[in-house]
Amino acid sequence: MSLRFVVSLTVVVVAVLSARFLFAGLPLRRLARPIGVTDSVVAGVGLAGLAFHCGAMFYRTFVERLPGTLDVIADIRALGTASVIWYCVPAVLVLFGLRRQHPVASAVVALAFAAVGITMFNGGTLRAHLVAIFVAVTILAGIVTTLLLRPQSHAVAQHG
Repeated sequence: MSLRFVVSLTVVVVAVLSARFLFAGLPLRRLARPIGVTDSVVAGVGLAGLAFHCGAMFYRTFVERLPGTLDVIADIRALGTASVIWYCVPAVLVLFGLRRQHPVASAVVALAFAAVGITMFNGGTLRAHLVAIFVAVTILAGIVTTLLLRPQSHAVAQHG
């Protein structure tokens, strides 16, 4: 994974997330739904797991500084059953955290995660896998920007 890729992805994600603060129409109130604290934590843990998997694959020397990770990193890099589990469990956690969001959004995230997984484990090209990662991350940023609302308190929910 090149520095150019990482910088490009970072710029796109920051631009998409910034749109939420720059445009009064965001999030899309008609389609947006609140995400609770528990769902945010579950999705956050899932995202951390996906970042760890990605880090183990592309930034081994950085990730192996975390104590006790050498065997896990080796399992992930082997692209066997353990790697599939280390990818799928966090992906499912993200989807579970987003389960109360618009069904189309959840389906698009699921398809994006499937594309990342397929391009990772089918022996395809690195380029195809990186494109899938770029698209998946951009989709997640787009959903956060357009569809996620802060949790509502009971008072606001009952009287608002």
